[in-house]
Amino acid sequence: MAARKWSPVPRPDMQTSQLDAIALVGPTASGKTAAALVLAQALEPQGGAEIISMDSALVYRGMDIGTAKPSREELALVPHHLIDIIEPLQSYSAADFAQDATQLMADIRSRGKTPLIVGGTMLYLKALVEGLNDMPATDPQVREHIQQRAAEQGWPAMHAELQKVDPVTAARLAPNDSQRIGRALEVWQLTGQALSAFHQQAKPPSNSLNIPVISLEPADRAWLHQRIALRFEQMMAQGFLDEVRTLMARGDLNPELPSMRCVGYRQAWQGLSEGWSEQEICERGIFATRQLAKRQITWLRSMPLRTVVEADNTAAMNKTVQTCLGLL
Repeated sequence: MAARKWSPVPRPDMQTSQLDAIALVGPTASGKTAAALVLAQALEPQGGAEIISMDSALVYRGMDIGTAKPSREELALVPHHLIDIIEPLQSYSAADFAQDATQLMADIRSRGKTPLIVGGTMLYLKALVEGLNDMPATDPQVREHIQQRAAEQGWPAMHAELQKVDPVTAARLAPNDSQRIGRALEVWQLTGQALSAFHQQAKPPSNSLNIPVISLEPADRAWLHQRIALRFEQMMAQGFLDEVRTLMARGDLNPELPSMRCVGYRQAWQGLSEGWSEQEICERGIFATRQLAKRQITWLRSMPLRTVVEADNTAAMNKTVQTCLGLL
């Protein structure tokens, strides 16, 4: 089923001076961090900027290398928010982001600065500008029951079961996508309704936000694939596997937690547990990251009124800055 179009853009009746924030989005490894820092510096004559991270992995403490978290030097250049705010044992939802980002935008504007929402977790942006549906919260007992059945029957069998009750959701999930298959079956068992039905019943946004979206998207997908591979190889060289070993050694984490299911960490945990070579972990991590980028680009293309900047163009940084300055 084609993605429903959604457009977090300024309302026609609002003046640009009433911007709540500017969103700088794009697939992983498209250059968002560097562009955001340059943009923040360019906004100094207009009062400056602060960055609100819109990344579901950067919220976790102790997960630095595998998330490509901004360095201490980069974080010192401009105030950042929603980075290192919870432990990997905890969870952080789209609803949490919508609430936190709303408060942060108001706080940053009160200081006379421009909020820059930067990241690639598009569900967070959707929650912020569209509101959320009434999907039920996770039930640990139901989830545990589903996990036990999957351990006995395998996730392809659970996917086949989902196909019977929610063919729309099943059609977009791989047979081994344990996290999403499990959640869809959990929603069905809790409510008797398909997950896809909830996705079609989003609440109207509680407030009308004026957030233009600038999207860094490569014209050449091969350019992005090369950057993803290079970045993952650099993370491996920087000690990513040691970082995962440290997380595993804590004793309170497991591979089913949202934090450990982040791209890269999931492959590293499994590889270290099953004795994969470093090369195999790297290759699987690169492949999974490319799949993530593909999903992110699909999300972005469902936003027809976004302003696209070709990330692989040599003038991308300047175009991003000029586009943003033109909004103020």
